Amino acid sequence: MPKLVDPHERRTLLADALLRVAAARGLMDVSLRHVAAEAGVTAGMVQHWFRTKDEMMVFALDVVRARVQARLAAEPPGDDPRARVRALLVQLLPLDGDRELEGRVAVAFHAYAATRPAVAARLRDDTAGMRAAIAAEIRAAGAPGALDPERASTGLLSLVEGLAIHVLGEHVDPDHALATLDGHLDLAMSPRPPDRHTPDAPPTKGPP
Repeated sequence: MPKLVDPHERRTLLADALLRVAAARGLMDVSLRHVAAEAGVTAGMVQHWFRTKDEMMVFALDVVRARVQARLAAEPPGDDPRARVRALLVQLLPLDGDRELEGRVAVAFHAYAATRPAVAARLRDDTAGMRAAIAAEIRAAGAPGALDPERASTGLLSLVEGLAIHVLGEHVDPDHALATLDGHLDLAMSPRPPDRHTPDAPPTKGPP
C-alpha cells in the first residue's frame, strides 16, 4: 500500500525549513526553491503544498504560534495574573535556540508584511489577540497602573518586542532583558493599594 502522507506534518516540515532559511537570509530573499533545498525536497513538492510564498508565510506564523502555546501548556504558570502575563511575554524573548530562531524570523516577518496584505493581516490578528489577553489579566489583577489596561497591555507587548531586538543585536543580555520586563510588570500589575483616609485634624483652638 502507498504510504499515507499527513498534510499538516508535511506542511509543518516545510514551514520549519522556511523559518531556518528566513533566520539566515531574511524573508525578502527567500524563495520556494530555497525552502525546498533546506527541506531536502523538490520545488514542485513545495508548490504542491503551498500555492504561493505568502500562503507558506502565513502557515509558518501559525506554526510559531502553536509552538508558543505548547511551551506555555508544558509549564502552566498557575492562577496568578502577573505570572500568566510574564509567562506569555517571556516566550517572545530570544532566551534559547528555539526562541532566538523565532525572534529573528519575527523581525523579518514584520519587514516582509509591510508590502504583503495577507501576512500583515495575520500579524495584526495575532498582536490584537495577545494585547486582549494581557489586558484581561491586568484587569484580573486589579492593578491600577499608570494607564488603562489596554494601553498598559500595548506598552508591555511593545517593550518585549523591543527587548527581543536588543537581545538579538547583543545590545543587552537576556538577564538584563528579564529584569527590565519584571520592572515594567511591577509597574503595570502591582495590586491596587487599599485606600487610606487620613482622619480630619481636630480644629485649632483660637486664643481664649
